[in-house]
Amino acid sequence: MHAYAANVYTSVVEELMKGKQRKFIAVEQEFFRLWWDAVATDTHKQQVHQLLQEGRLEFVIGGQVMHDEAVTLIDDQILQLTEGHGFLYETFGIRPQFSWHVDPFGASATTPTLFALAGFNAHLISRIDYDLKADMQKNKKLQFVWQGSPSLSESQEIFTHTMDQYSYCTPSQLPFSNRSGFYWNGFAVFPDPPKDCVYPNMSLPVTDSNIHMYAQAMVANIKERAAWFRTNDVLWPWGCDKQFFNASVQYSNMDLLLDYINKHSDEFGVTVQYATVGDYFQAVYSRNLTWEIRNSQDFLPYSTEPFQAWTGFYTSRSMLKGVARCASSLLYAGESFFTQYVRKHPAGSICKHAALKQLQSLRWAVSEVQHHDGITGTESPKVTSMYMDNLMYGMFNVKKLMASIIFDMNNAKKSGEVYYTYNKDSGKPGTTDIDHYVIVYNPLAWNITTIVAVPVNISSMSVYDELGHSVPAQIQSSAESHSIYDLYILVELSGLTYKKYNVKPSNDKQSAFTGRSTKYERKDVMHSVQQSQKLLPVSGNCYEIMFDQSTNLMHSITNRETNQSVQVTQEFLEYHVNGNVTKGPISDNYLFAPNASAIPVSQAVGMEVVSGNLVTEIRQYFFSNVTAQYYTHAVFTRMYSVPEGYDGKLLCHRIEQEYSVGPLEVNREAVLRTTTNLNTGQLLYTDDNGFQIQKRPFKAYVNNTIARNYYPMVQTAYIEDNTTRLVLLAERAHGVSSQGNGQVEVMLHRRLWNNLQWDLNNNLTLNDSSVVRPVFWLILGTKSATNVLYRTSGLALQHRPVVMFGTFSGDKPELPGQLRQTSAHSFSVTVPPNLHLQTLSIPGWRYSSNHAEQVRTIHMGKQKQGDADFSRVLLRIRHLYEVGEDPVLSQPVMVNLKSLLKELGSVKLVEERSLTGTWDVNTLKRWKWKTVQNQSKGFSNSTKISDDFTVTVHPKEIRTFFVYFQDQ
Repeated sequence: MHAYAANVYTSVVEELMKGKQRKFIAVEQEFFRLWWDAVATDTHKQQVHQLLQEGRLEFVIGGQVMHDEAVTLIDDQILQLTEGHGFLYETFGIRPQFSWHVDPFGASATTPTLFALAGFNAHLISRIDYDLKADMQKNKKLQFVWQGSPSLSESQEIFTHTMDQYSYCTPSQLPFSNRSGFYWNGFAVFPDPPKDCVYPNMSLPVTDSNIHMYAQAMVANIKERAAWFRTNDVLWPWGCDKQFFNASVQYSNMDLLLDYINKHSDEFGVTVQYATVGDYFQAVYSRNLTWEIRNSQDFLPYSTEPFQAWTGFYTSRSMLKGVARCASSLLYAGESFFTQYVRKHPAGSICKHAALKQLQSLRWAVSEVQHHDGITGTESPKVTSMYMDNLMYGMFNVKKLMASIIFDMNNAKKSGEVYYTYNKDSGKPGTTDIDHYVIVYNPLAWNITTIVAVPVNISSMSVYDELGHSVPAQIQSSAESHSIYDLYILVELSGLTYKKYNVKPSNDKQSAFTGRSTKYERKDVMHSVQQSQKLLPVSGNCYEIMFDQSTNLMHSITNRETNQSVQVTQEFLEYHVNGNVTKGPISDNYLFAPNASAIPVSQAVGMEVVSGNLVTEIRQYFFSNVTAQYYTHAVFTRMYSVPEGYDGKLLCHRIEQEYSVGPLEVNREAVLRTTTNLNTGQLLYTDDNGFQIQKRPFKAYVNNTIARNYYPMVQTAYIEDNTTRLVLLAERAHGVSSQGNGQVEVMLHRRLWNNLQWDLNNNLTLNDSSVVRPVFWLILGTKSATNVLYRTSGLALQHRPVVMFGTFSGDKPELPGQLRQTSAHSFSVTVPPNLHLQTLSIPGWRYSSNHAEQVRTIHMGKQKQGDADFSRVLLRIRHLYEVGEDPVLSQPVMVNLKSLLKELGSVKLVEERSLTGTWDVNTLKRWKWKTVQNQSKGFSNSTKISDDFTVTVHPKEIRTFFVYFQDQ
């Protein structure tokens, strides 16, 4: 910001005012907002308004950041886009209509769908496989109409332009100079600008003696590129990373050159003009050509040359990936919790403005980390720390807010407290007059039955609900430490409700069941004798897992309902990679370049089984050899049993696995490989951004086959044969691959060092010595049974209940009567299992939802300052299924918004909006590009809201609404 970005906005705005012909595009709102709030003068602000009106400054994309496309979750992409769009619309009344996704490492098929839903007329990408790009370029196929979603097809298609081989930077080679060409401001210097304003590598200034040569070089490049496109319009991007920080020297040279070419256009055969992306797309659109359609196939993974597969970043900085997702789900819970509080407790004691600021701090942090050098793990350690600090600060704020809301809604006495981490003094002698509670909030709009784990420090506890009834629970020694116990509590919660569970030390018959531990001696995996296989069965309600007692490794899993049995073995392996550029291709934050096949890491495995009435946990410890003192890797596998009278379908059908990996040795990439006897033909399925599934057939390449068959797994991956499917669900992004028939391997952690000068200069060597603890859920069953389970389960893993702890001391043991009746099930928002309540929040924007009024207000300089608007509720509903995926769940669903939200108050008005809220869908008319039209298999969706507030949600739709209630 200090060394570069602020100077871009200041100098560009000043320079644009000096020449009516000059233009500029700006993308990321985070930098712009920091400049607008802290650097821009009143004059600058006035000039920005004028330039936007004249169309000479154009915001493209308009999100907080240019988000990564491979490892981000759809919810977070939408959040960061909405954050930026809300600011732009509130401040300037403008709505971006074009994308500029030039830098993400590969292109997902979710992005074009989201940009179409946000009202964009065209999409622009750049980084796709080098060999594919060369082929498209040769055949003039770099532009197409992309139907990113198979179910939404042409209703949300978007014209897409792929940058040619020069990508998004001005070509820098000049035949007449050994300096870079066209970069007159040189390269930015960090952290402070040079005193004499002489930057490294400034291009030769344009003079009378070289202007003809400059023009020849530029025109030659324009003509080379023109041959790759179907129209006579060539997009020539002028700039690159960290450019235009000294815009005056840049524009003055550009002006001279453009004028010269246009004066000699007869000779050159070219005319040139300053343009925005919108100008370019308008020119192409007005040619009225007919375009080919691309289906829902994405452009992942991405390679830049034979040994440069950008598949390492799918796993880089796994801890940051985990914290980013954890923050995202806490924000999701905090938003709906706060919305309910504002609607139902208008006279509550919490300051709504301060509360909104707490939520905004986490919105900002979760938005910012979606950057294509953020959650990707492709930033320097200092920047990682900044992301982590901002996420932790935002999470702390939202946790504090949720705790204070509970405190306020429970009219707790001053001596009580609600906090976010377990208070170790809870339950100690002498504190018997204080009631200790575990408070559990379900952020999903479904009724759930699940188990929450609470660390406690005594070995015998009882758990009661608010009516004093005993609740099923189990307690056992923690794998982490002998002085801590894991208390597992079975919780049943309606959609968007919380319950309080009273936890007490006890020794009576109502105590939690105590888990029984059996330890098995460490086995030498390398030299195990396979005379007669002794198998150890371990069972839950839905599955039985067999372990081979000669190795302590998993042998098979049986689905107890269908009796399907699949051989399943799991092992940790490591890819050894090279860090010396003189010895061959290297792995770094971005790239994965294995030397050879992965190598098993452990020679010996120890095992402990803790069995109980709710949870059975298998703890496997992996050692480098039989006598090693410490384990290097661990797997904690949990299966659940659900007592009679509870709906345990989702809970019972998952096998939970938590892995412990690290610290690794340097230049090692750790994978967990699961090998089955399913005949999969090496076909893998993975998700794009938790939104849709992509088919990933194994491809053989001349070079680098292992790395080029790695794909991002944001939430889901599975393998299957004709009858059976094995699904893996994750709570953070990983790289995933199928390197053999019946196999799926997940990269869990990377630790690298290399001597590539560029990596060293930017401190991008990924010497990550952390221990990571990712969690996976496994589901095994028929295709039809897993179809019903895996989408809801993936969301249940992402949005596990929020657990808080509280002490409420009172003269009487029970809660105030009013609360006792209303606490658990009074408020409930539930949608059918094929829908997901994707957003329920109070954004706080002050803009008018009537566009003409909003623009008028801004032009008159009367934008409302000050108070946020708490009356507008933002609601998004997403259909989870594709057309034809399931006979029942793929059907359209009718939802009555009035009855869905009745607990929030009486719905007065519903407006359907574009994805980010800035368009009324009835006035949004996107450009219709002509295509080689296939017969539509989609539907013509009606966006009408009936008089009784009923809407029909079709497969894969994301519908966005503003909801207003009658005043309380």
